[in-house]
Amino acid sequence: MPTYKAPVNDTVFLLRDVFDYEKYANAPGFSEAPIDVVEAVLSEGAKFVEEVVQPLNRTGDLEGCKRHADGSVTTPKGFKEAYKALVEGGWVGLAGDPKYGGQGLPHFLAVLFEEYQVSANLAFAMYPGLTNGAVAAMMAHASDELKTRFLPKLTTGEWTGTMNLTEPHCGTDLGLIKTKAVPHGDGSYAITGQKIFISAGEHDLADNIIHLVLARIEGAPQGVKGISLFIVPKFLPDADGKPSQSNGVVCGSIEHKMGIHGNVTAVLNYDGAKGWLVGEEHRGLNAMFVMMNGARLGVAVQGLAISEVAYQNAAAYAKDRRQGRSLKGPAEPDKAADLLIVHPDVRRMLLEIRAFNEAARALLVSVALTQEEALTSPDPNVRQAADDRLGLMTPVMKGVFTDCGFMNAVKAQQVLGGHGYIAEWGMEQFVRDARIAMIYEGANGVQALDLVGRKLPKDGGRAVMAFFGEIGQFLAASKADAALAPYRGGLESALGHLQQATLWLSKNGLADPDNAGAASYDYMHLFGLTALAYMWARVVKAALARQAKGDSTPEIDAKLTLARFFNERMAPETGAQFARLTAGAATLMALPAEAF
Repeated sequence: MPTYKAPVNDTVFLLRDVFDYEKYANAPGFSEAPIDVVEAVLSEGAKFVEEVVQPLNRTGDLEGCKRHADGSVTTPKGFKEAYKALVEGGWVGLAGDPKYGGQGLPHFLAVLFEEYQVSANLAFAMYPGLTNGAVAAMMAHASDELKTRFLPKLTTGEWTGTMNLTEPHCGTDLGLIKTKAVPHGDGSYAITGQKIFISAGEHDLADNIIHLVLARIEGAPQGVKGISLFIVPKFLPDADGKPSQSNGVVCGSIEHKMGIHGNVTAVLNYDGAKGWLVGEEHRGLNAMFVMMNGARLGVAVQGLAISEVAYQNAAAYAKDRRQGRSLKGPAEPDKAADLLIVHPDVRRMLLEIRAFNEAARALLVSVALTQEEALTSPDPNVRQAADDRLGLMTPVMKGVFTDCGFMNAVKAQQVLGGHGYIAEWGMEQFVRDARIAMIYEGANGVQALDLVGRKLPKDGGRAVMAFFGEIGQFLAASKADAALAPYRGGLESALGHLQQATLWLSKNGLADPDNAGAASYDYMHLFGLTALAYMWARVVKAALARQAKGDSTPEIDAKLTLARFFNERMAPETGAQFARLTAGAATLMALPAEAF
């Protein structure tokens, strides 16, 4: 059976030593959460997911969710009790507005806790994750009346939320949506249509489910400009705010799918269900993007989280399983065989996973702090810079973290050999669960196109130039640091490739849009690898500072070896990515369609 230990010490090291958490001490959003409070909250959260949530991961996968004849759905055994404990512990509303029953802690803290939840049990973590996304969209765009009616129960997690975008004939291309909304004349609408692939769309964890539904008001323009967003509850609240009358939304079926069996993926049929407009008419995508962007960062977390739990179990296996002998001769002659950990290729796989995990966690912490500034800083310039960085990094993290998360789960499975393919060891579940993260909330190829087609040229390239400037300033400031010199080469080379690739795209993408499309995936991964190299450089600087003070630990000392491994074995991939993307679109587009 797999196990999991949340990396609280590593998270706190990143906050305190790498990103100088103390500099935020008096900033809005941070002042109520000094580092000792943050550490205490993360430690308690870790204990909760390790003891309550993680033991349900494999049983939830085996049992799955069941739909009954009346359209109701039951979740796996133990999920309902665990979810009740999650709500009662205040974990769903950790960063929620106290006005609506939330804990009022910084949003970044909820993001960091989410990694632990997902590592423990991805399918379970999706229920509160989607709810928090619905809360964010409503906080940004719903009327005060709708907030008062729905947010108190959603913020605490007593009710759960979903987002309903996809229909049988449209996924990424939301302009094709057919679900319609007919005004009742009293400010509400009748919503009719079918939505598919709705995560957490029906279940028994909460008394009510609040769906955020994209639909087209009668007479609205065609395409994305005619889409509106509606709140559609499973049960209509009565005068006291309690669920009462059923509201014409029924689960027609649940999907039988590759992974995340403990989370319901529902087909929802709307038959004149009563809903209320969120924000302005025909501006639904603008409102829904609050939830979608948050969800994309949440899915990035999933990539890291699965990679982490897969690594932990693969490393434990490699230090326990005996197979073969060391290439240098028996490492333990008195034993029948040596441990797997002596073999270079086993170490290669484990080090590739861990070197990604630690840099990815650093990038997650960095972006979570940026998100806090975007939400709470009183300085408009700080908010703008933070918004720019968030917009730029969201498709990069979603695409790169989830691609790498899946590949790392496969590597971890490989460490176990044949046992990795057997269900009882849990590794094959990590592989299956990780696969969806590359697809939902915008497939990774779409993330790459979003990065190249929208995020790079936005505001004249302001965000990407700021990112280049940030790394350039770091390199310039550390130029005289002899101890850091051995760790600079990978970052300098990666940054050079990324800058050259960006220039190539600016020239060749405009001349032929297919060049941009053909280059986009490699560019996204080149960008991600450069960002990870930057994180490793910052981690090394902090680790060296701890060593200089005589205040290091074996775990921090190990980061220097991991950083060298990353620079020697992983960062050079940016050269191949640069070569591929600058090859252009000619050979990709040359073969006629009928030849495929």
